[in-house]
Amino acid sequence: MEIFVTGGTGFTGSYLVSRLVKEGNEVTVLARKSSNTEKLKKLGVNLVLGDITDKNLVNSAVKDMDMVYHLAAVWREGGGIPKRVFWDVNVNGTKNILEASLHANIERFIHCSTCGVLGHIANPPADETYPYNPGDIYQKTKCEGEKLALEYFHKKGLAGVVVRPTGIYGPGDLRFLKLFKSINDGKFIMVGKGDVLYHLTYIDDLIEGIMLCGKRKNAIGQTYIIGGDKYVSLNELVALIAKVLNVPVPQKHFPFFWPVWTAALACEIVCKPFGINPPVFRRRVDIFRKNRAFDISKARKELGYEPKVSLEEGIKETAEWYKKEGYL
Repeated sequence: MEIFVTGGTGFTGSYLVSRLVKEGNEVTVLARKSSNTEKLKKLGVNLVLGDITDKNLVNSAVKDMDMVYHLAAVWREGGGIPKRVFWDVNVNGTKNILEASLHANIERFIHCSTCGVLGHIANPPADETYPYNPGDIYQKTKCEGEKLALEYFHKKGLAGVVVRPTGIYGPGDLRFLKLFKSINDGKFIMVGKGDVLYHLTYIDDLIEGIMLCGKRKNAIGQTYIIGGDKYVSLNELVALIAKVLNVPVPQKHFPFFWPVWTAALACEIVCKPFGINPPVFRRRVDIFRKNRAFDISKARKELGYEPKVSLEEGIKETAEWYKKEGYL
């Protein structure tokens, strides 16, 4: 098939493109001119250089495609990226690709959202019926982007599926590096009780879930949470990482959350005028206070999705990659 992918230079996107190519599809990727496209060139994909906010470019790129996988998003928060950029890409850019796909009569549109649109899960685990409760600017704009996608699917006739991944990790990902490194170096400090819940998805399992959303006829018009086999408390996650790294389980503990949150806010304020990403920011410290636990039974029942990589195995693979690349 002729498949168009946005966000193909990112962590998840690069894995997806590789899988699509492996299955014999002709893949075209929209990539910004500043992105590193070397991996994509080696895969032999077609490249369209530009930005998802360029409506004319998107219309031209999508018109001859069979399917679209939309993964492009701005997700970093804490400094250096104005809020309007989140809206431009995560909302307006999403509308551009949806509108182009509708006019091009795309056979299926896969929209990659995030479980973050549900925010803190007060009564875990949350399934697809849990109400929206986005917290930060990333979650708010991803929520609006998801709502747009569902509007096009349910009211405008575009055949599409919404995928909500839980926390994504695996070889190639750097978002969890600071957690692994602080545990490895004996510098990790638990803030609060550590009893909040966290739900991870190994990258290979996520890609399988996304592919199923692109293949199953009964998936059209639906929303699916794709996650690992289980969620764990933050205490359990930290202990498991320490076990895999063969280091002592961290014992340092700071019982109060709000002073840390306030310090993160101050760090953001100081760094913002310089346009730099602060080392600590509010969204990062939210890991210590917000439940992220989800129910994947709908994907299991309707898609036949079944995560194959255990949490311990996935952490081991990720840690080995960090070591191989010299990060640990």
